[in-house]
Parts: sequence; C-alpha cells; structure tokens
Amino acid sequence: MEFKVTTYNEEDTIELAQNFESEKFPNMIICLDGELGSGKTVFTKGIAMALGIKENITSPTFTIIKEYDGELPLYHMDVYRLDGVTDGIGIEEYFTKGGVVVIEWADTIKDILPKERLDIKFRVIDENKRLIILMPHGRKYEELCEAVL
Repeated sequence: MEFKVTTYNEEDTIELAQNFESEKFPNMIICLDGELGSGKTVFTKGIAMALGIKENITSPTFTIIKEYDGELPLYHMDVYRLDGVTDGIGIEEYFTKGGVVVIEWADTIKDILPKERLDIKFRVIDENKRLIILMPHGRKYEELCEAVL
C-alpha cells in the first residue's frame, strides 16, 4: 500500500508533516529519502514545529543525530555520511526511547530499521513542486496514513 501527495511549496510540505504529528505516538519511526533539496529537512521542520520545538531545525549531516525536546522528544538523524556503517553509533537505541524518530537518507541503513515504520520518498517535480510517496509498514502506520490523508 502506498499513498501519494503532491505539495506545491514548502508550506504544503510543512502542513503535511504537522498533520502526521497530530497522530503521533511514542517510538514513531519516519524514514525519509529523496535527492538533495527535495524536502526532507523541511518535512522534519514541520514535525518539530507541531511538537512545540522552537529551535531552528537543520540537517544533522555532520553530527548524525540531533535531539530536541518537545511534546515528545524528536530524534532527527541524517545517516548519509555513514555509508551504511552503523556500528557503535547506537541508532537502534533511539527506536525505543519513546520519541519521534526522523531519519534522512534512511535507505542507506535499511538493514537495521524496524520492520514497522513509515517510509516517505520525496521526488522533485520542479523548483517548488514535490511528489511525496508514503509507504507504511505495519497496521499502525497504515492507520496513521489513513488518518492524516
């Protein structure tokens, strides 16, 4: 099962993310993939805003994991630079810490991702327009998509 949404600007992408936050639950795992500049960090900003996080959200490219305090903790990861090597980093520990986990470039660590999760792919249509493809894995994530779309 997959769902497709077209956004026409950053505000649309942020609004979509905020809709997901409204249905949040502890240990929610959202895996983002798409080319550079496709909207992954913009989507994460929307989730952070809806969680009441006031800090500026940037991609944690060099730090790998950024933690933010909000209604639920937000664990924002960018695993691009790991090149699939996750030994000793402790990424899996975040999956059960009770927060919302957002992973950019998640395809690079597919072998350690939880079976139940939400995969979101961002495709650039033009300068502002994006096709966002949501693929829920597990009933809880199917219900999440049905509730917000």
